[in-house]
Amino acid sequence: MTGRALQSGTSHYFGQNFTKPFNIKFQNRDGKEEYAYQTSWGISTRLIGGVIMAHGDNRGLKLPPKVAPIQAVIVPIGIQKLGVKEKAEELYNKLNETFRIEIDTRDNYTPGYKFNDWEMRGVPIRIELGPKDIEKEECVLVRRDTQEKVIVELNQIKLKLQEILKDIQINMYNECKSRMIQKTTVAKNMQEFVKNLNENQGYIKAMWCGDRECEDKIKELTGAHSRCIPFEKEHICDKCVYCEKPAKEFVIWGRQY
Repeated sequence: MTGRALQSGTSHYFGQNFTKPFNIKFQNRDGKEEYAYQTSWGISTRLIGGVIMAHGDNRGLKLPPKVAPIQAVIVPIGIQKLGVKEKAEELYNKLNETFRIEIDTRDNYTPGYKFNDWEMRGVPIRIELGPKDIEKEECVLVRRDTQEKVIVELNQIKLKLQEILKDIQINMYNECKSRMIQKTTVAKNMQEFVKNLNENQGYIKAMWCGDRECEDKIKELTGAHSRCIPFEKEHICDKCVYCEKPAKEFVIWGRQY
């Protein structure tokens, strides 16, 4: 977690910068031709990158349940043993109505390999089902976010799976929010700004006079740029963090990728 900002899901006004070279015109209200004006409103693949960087760990990808293409995977243990594959498929059919789920029936890989494979893919929950589990009418749920194992009765699997997926979603959000708070500091002057940015490698809350020259100077000196002017204002002090003139805006600053 580097504490850098990632531009994503932004909107841009291009004006006629691209329509002139490509000769894209339209007829205006006066019946005259002129070059078109363009805007860009896009949520790009950077959002996917943002999810990977925000949640991923040394085990690989880690996906929040609400956006995970596969929310849970069933991994039969001892798939070659009598009744295991059939019971796993029965469980899959039961859960597939409600959840985005997969079953791993590959017989040329060990369970350990499969566990690692699905962890790297970031699947929120792994469902382990073997002969002993079938005898007891239960299975083991393993959370991707905490690696916690939970033994669940098969007749309670739907309810428990919903509960755990909801808890994983909340836990992953809270972990990210906590890191963001830890990586955010306050600066009233440039000495504090530079010190906090270099030591904490995160966001800086500071006041700004609204002058573009000050913003450019801050970027030149620190590599940090204004990231956003929040709707919810905070009053850090009365002076601009750079020039110390009367402040007009509360701004969050940070370095970006």
